[in-house]
Amino acid sequence: MNDHLLSLIRAHGEDMPRIHFLPDDKTVDAAPGVTILDAARNAGVDHECTCGGNGCCTTCRVMIVEGLHHCGRRTDDEEKVLGPLELDPSIRLACQTTIAGDVTVRRLVIDEEDSGLINALDARVLPISGGTEMKIAILFADIRDFTPFSEKISSYDVLHVLNRYFHRMSNVIERHGGYVDNYMGDGLLALFGVEDSTDAAIRSVRAGRAMLEEIERIQPYLEMMYRRRFRIGIGIHYGSAVIGVLGACNRRRKTAIGDAVNLASRIEDANKQFKTEILISEDLLREVAPLVTVRPLAPLELKGKSSRYTLYEVLDVR
Repeated sequence: MNDHLLSLIRAHGEDMPRIHFLPDDKTVDAAPGVTILDAARNAGVDHECTCGGNGCCTTCRVMIVEGLHHCGRRTDDEEKVLGPLELDPSIRLACQTTIAGDVTVRRLVIDEEDSGLINALDARVLPISGGTEMKIAILFADIRDFTPFSEKISSYDVLHVLNRYFHRMSNVIERHGGYVDNYMGDGLLALFGVEDSTDAAIRSVRAGRAMLEEIERIQPYLEMMYRRRFRIGIGIHYGSAVIGVLGACNRRRKTAIGDAVNLASRIEDANKQFKTEILISEDLLREVAPLVTVRPLAPLELKGKSSRYTLYEVLDVR
């Protein structure tokens, strides 16, 4: 709301509630229905909100120092975010809170490090500051029994073998429209649907099957050089994750964060128990059911999860 309109309202005796911001020591007007966050930004207060004011994070949180009784009740989104943290009722999300009377609030994300982390995000890599939530397919792959193999050869050979393996697997993943997000020892994490969500789920399954075919092409070399064969396990899940830029200085990278990523990792690990090569979640199966042949496995409790999950071994994909 512009200054001219505010003046007109006040001239007709319709005083609006005011918000006094600390540590800024600045007082601003809050029109009916306008959130604390919007009132701050309209008045030029540099108020942070990583999720863009959608009630999905806590970086816009404020402490209501005075006038809590003038604040509306927590919205469902606010309760979802703040409830599990069991914070004092005076802690509110600025993006969700409207007021009916004067209040004093203290911004809780204020220092230079907080601002630096946000401002350092490379807008050319991720235009939405701090991250955005999207549905993606998440693939984990891991070489079975690699540790005992690596202990029998030199570190230089370990580096050589892994680079050869990762090069092959990365090419397969990229051919199917995904990209390798991270390498972890002898494992990798690949994402599908970040740049193009079209058919991300089925592309991830096709990539998994192609990775198994590619590993067979590497076997003659491994047998000739090291008298060993590789087996890999692959786990794929389809779910919501926050895509954002992680890291510091010049070592930032775009990555996926969220429970869906953890679940995909647990699915991959379940291959060891079932003696399988590629497992997918029920959520992923719903997306690809007409195009894959699967074998349902007995429900099991995944490490770090309280529920039991039914996983599916992929036998064929069209």
